[in-house]
Amino acid sequence: MKLTQNEIDRQSLEKAKSLFSTGSIDEIEVGTTKGLQDIHLNLFNGLYPFAGQIRTLNISKGGFRFANSLYLVPALQAIEKMPEDTYEHIIAKYVEMNIAHPFMEGNGRATRIWLDMMLKRSLGKVVDWRKISREDYMMAMERSPVNDLELRVLLKDALSEDTTDRDVIFHGIEQSYYYEGYEPENPKL
Repeated sequence: MKLTQNEIDRQSLEKAKSLFSTGSIDEIEVGTTKGLQDIHLNLFNGLYPFAGQIRTLNISKGGFRFANSLYLVPALQAIEKMPEDTYEHIIAKYVEMNIAHPFMEGNGRATRIWLDMMLKRSLGKVVDWRKISREDYMMAMERSPVNDLELRVLLKDALSEDTTDRDVIFHGIEQSYYYEGYEPENPKL
C-alpha cells in the first residue's frame, strides 16, 4: 500500500519527535554529512527507499537547480570542512548544505535539525522555529544563496537558550514540517 505524502509527513514527524524524546539525537555526529545522513535516515526510514542516501540524480525546485549530482560528494566534503565556531559561520554552512540539497526529498526537515544541533553544540542555542513565519523563512532561504544576511537576521531573532525544552523542540519540529506544506488532519485546538 502506497502512503500519501501527508501520511509520510505524519509518520516522519513522529520519528523526528522520537529522535529527541529517546535521546538518539545525541548519538548523531554534529555538523557532518554523515550526521545529516543519519538524521535523514531516522526521519524517513521505511518511508522513502532512499532514506539517508546521497542522491545520484539532479533535482530542482521552483526553477532553482540544486548542486549537480556529479559534483555533490566533493561539494559535501567541502561543506563539512566549513567552520562552525560563530553564528555567521554556522548559517553559511547551513545555506551551503541547502544549496547542495543532498537527498531526493526531505532536505529541509533534516537540515533544520542539523542546523539546530550545530547551534546547540557551538553556541548553546537552538532556533525557536515557532517565531518564524513560513513566508518569511521561505523568502529568506530563496535569497540566501546570493546573500544570507536576511536569513541570519531572521534566525538570530528566534534563537533560544532553551535547548532541551520539549515545547521548543517539538513545536519547532512541527513548524519545520509546516514549512514543507504538512498540515495535520486533526490539528490540536
